[in-house]
Amino acid sequence: MSAVGVLIFMSLLGAFICAKVRVAGGAVAFSLMALVLFIATPVGQGLPEAIGSFVNAIDSASTPALGGDSQHAGVDQ
Repeated sequence: MSAVGVLIFMSLLGAFICAKVRVAGGAVAFSLMALVLFIATPVGQGLPEAIGSFVNAIDSASTPALGGDSQHAGVDQ
């Protein structure tokens, strides 16, 4: 499992090099590979749940404003 850190570092380095020479597809591919490797580690296993709860909080905060419910949105119509 100690080699995963080296693989993540090499993926980020590859993404940086691809971005520096303006190869967007390679930079995206290396970045996604680094993200997948990070989520595979014990430290990154909570990341999908944290992102999901963050998106849920944003959704629950913006739904009354976007739905037109003036009582919850604070808009007096």
